[in-house]
Amino acid sequence: MATAERGPLDLSAAPTAKGRRFALVVSSWNSEITNALADGATRVLEQLRADRVDRFDVPGSFELIHGCKVHAESLEYDAIIAIGSVVRGETPHFDFVCQGVTYGIARLNATGKTPVIFCVLTDDTYQQSLDRCGGRLGNKGEEAAVAAVQMAAF
Repeated sequence: MATAERGPLDLSAAPTAKGRRFALVVSSWNSEITNALADGATRVLEQLRADRVDRFDVPGSFELIHGCKVHAESLEYDAIIAIGSVVRGETPHFDFVCQGVTYGIARLNATGKTPVIFCVLTDDTYQQSLDRCGGRLGNKGEEAAVAAVQMAAF
């Protein structure tokens, strides 16, 4: 579904989130995008009847790793969603940030007890990010929420 236009997310086959607690760790950088992703994730978690959804803001996408680690180690949450947006610029900074964040979140998943869902948009243009945070390609925050519920039940 990543490249196809689609309608609203179908939650009919999603498991319930009842009795589960979720943390959203949200980058403040590109806040128009990350707030829309967080809103989508929160909306879906509430529709799936999550007991608790807490949001924690960090400055940028690279800081998502530490923010997620702190909350994953607390074992207070059943799953954590890392929400960020990195848009390609004119320097290799994009590549370094994207690689570091991807590796960091993957490492948390490989070594931790709490699943951390990767919801970091890594787009070439700002318009591509807009398309993925509630635009013509849906809201990847909503999709991350369903993944978080599935992994919390795993």
